[in-house]
Amino acid sequence: MTELVVGTDTVESSEALSAYLERVVEPEDTVYVVNSLEGGEDTSGADVRAGEDAIEAVVDALVDVPVTVETHQFVRGNEPVEDLMTFAQEVDADEFVVGIRKRTPVGKVVFGSTGQNLLLGTDRPVRCVPLVES
Repeated sequence: MTELVVGTDTVESSEALSAYLERVVEPEDTVYVVNSLEGGEDTSGADVRAGEDAIEAVVDALVDVPVTVETHQFVRGNEPVEDLMTFAQEVDADEFVVGIRKRTPVGKVVFGSTGQNLLLGTDRPVRCVPLVES
């Protein structure tokens, strides 16, 4: 039994993550789908709905897959990587599954990279699913 923390931020990311999960999860696995928002003035109602849609896209895609799926949307004022790592510790998760986008070095500095920060900041395995830029 593997416990996977899946970080998602958009429906498009969720679709790629779900396609990967459908191929690799086992019946006894638990998938925790997590969306993290800053909160306060930096988060609008539209942001909350988009996060809920991203979560729901994973749930819908895995409905016929025999795994346990739990969902969590955090609005704690943290960076997404902080929320993911804290939550993984709370549930004693085995691994992370996140999407990664191809970015230039400048883009990574300006916009950050949750996947990169997670890889560098955790001692848990991280499965990285390539995301296609639209």
